[in-house]
Amino acid sequence: MSNLLEVENVHAGYIKDLNILQGINFRIDNNELVTVIGPNGAGKSTLAKTIFGLLTPNEGKIIFKGENIAGLKPNEIVGKGMCYVPQIVNVFATLSIEENLEMGAYILSGSSKKQKDLIYTMFPKLKERAKQRAGTLSGGERQMLAMGRALMLDPDLLILDEPSAALSPILVNNVFEQIKAINEAGKAIILVEQNAKKALMMAHRGYVLENGTDAIEGKGTDLLNNPQVGELYLGTSH
Repeated sequence: MSNLLEVENVHAGYIKDLNILQGINFRIDNNELVTVIGPNGAGKSTLAKTIFGLLTPNEGKIIFKGENIAGLKPNEIVGKGMCYVPQIVNVFATLSIEENLEMGAYILSGSSKKQKDLIYTMFPKLKERAKQRAGTLSGGERQMLAMGRALMLDPDLLILDEPSAALSPILVNNVFEQIKAINEAGKAIILVEQNAKKALMMAHRGYVLENGTDAIEGKGTDLLNNPQVGELYLGTSH
């Protein structure tokens, strides 16, 4: 089976000739949940933004469903079946929950009601508060809305950038349960996370980034039990 997405020797950054990603290699298959962990500044969010077209690689390829999408704009990439949920500013605060979901389906030519009903089934709290302004939601509810809006286009790949950031432990658990449910429903997910333990526990595979490179790759459970990963990134010792 061919990979859904493959990143090949990608160099990228925010300033010309100053690469944060230093030859990253990465892949994800259909229906996989792949976690990306590493210390601050390792390039985790940079990788997510580069895959989604918010940054243009200075070198390398990004192959999505057999096509090199490196250099394409985010709106073009969305049309090919990929969506991205940023860490912050990921909802339209002045719009209602329902309006936010409808904005997620802006490129559809037909009705989005069927998909919206599906999102409401996945996130019952959103349905209960459909007319409520997004800016009044809690952090966890905003994350659910942001994920729901991204799912309005029924993408093949969903990229989540630090979805548990600044959430309470209870809300973190709720968000991770929703992420697992989305994956089990058949969506491939790239999960960029600081909460490495929880992210690896439910991941099929994981990548540990270090200094802009894919330093370690393996099954989620293997990385959890890797002494080097445990000591450096999970706060454990063997």
